[in-house]
Amino acid sequence: MDKVVACAAEAVGDVRDGATLAVGGFGLSGVPQVLIEALYGLGVSGLSVVSNNCGANGSGLAVLLSAGRISRVTGSYIGANKEFARRYLGGELEVEMIPQGTLAERLRAGGCGIPAFYTPAGVGTQVADGGLPRRYDGQGAVVVASPPKEVRVFDGREYVLERGIRTDFALVRAARGDRHGNLVFNKAGRNFNPLAAMAGKVTVAEVEELVEPGGIDPDEVQLPGVFVQRVVALTPEQAAAKGVERRTVSARSARAEGRG
Repeated sequence: MDKVVACAAEAVGDVRDGATLAVGGFGLSGVPQVLIEALYGLGVSGLSVVSNNCGANGSGLAVLLSAGRISRVTGSYIGANKEFARRYLGGELEVEMIPQGTLAERLRAGGCGIPAFYTPAGVGTQVADGGLPRRYDGQGAVVVASPPKEVRVFDGREYVLERGIRTDFALVRAARGDRHGNLVFNKAGRNFNPLAAMAGKVTVAEVEELVEPGGIDPDEVQLPGVFVQRVVALTPEQAAAKGVERRTVSARSARAEGRG
């Protein structure tokens, strides 16, 4: 039952070229940065990644993306990741874009053993009708487009069929975890992490604080250890290393500046 491994490199050591990965995180929040860096050090390539976005500010999955290690992304947000956009438009990357809620439910469904489900999200658009560009040729022409999906009517309303997602591995980050793999996430760090963890056949969790079994109240567990196969305890320095995507400074009021 003790699922703790010695280091991140050991935890991802059996990931091979062409593997599929579900990765938690949203922007820079809850990103399993240490595991991603260990995967980079392993040198694997041709990875198919399922994640809300593909890193930001040169961190997270952007580390693997910039190195050309990722060949396909299933996600819902490109955002300000210029390298992501460049590789996509340049024909170096295949991208499946889907609504964010649909992505979340596809991961959850895969983890629960549900092969497919119907949702109204995307009906009447290219999400259902097909034709969304998945890969370009680098000259602006679409060489791979999304296929049409099955649409059915229930109680007078149309719904599109979406398939559950299962991946070879999942990489997630939690605030606390015990040796049995039970996890607790902190606020926004929860995001896609539980869902990604459920979808992986082998799920690896990096935890900021490792506690002994019984150290987490059962009512506080947000992801049961049955979904987690490996746990990596972060050092205090690794746990504290959290980036800020955008720094902003609010304007001081006239009174605060002594003019009021």
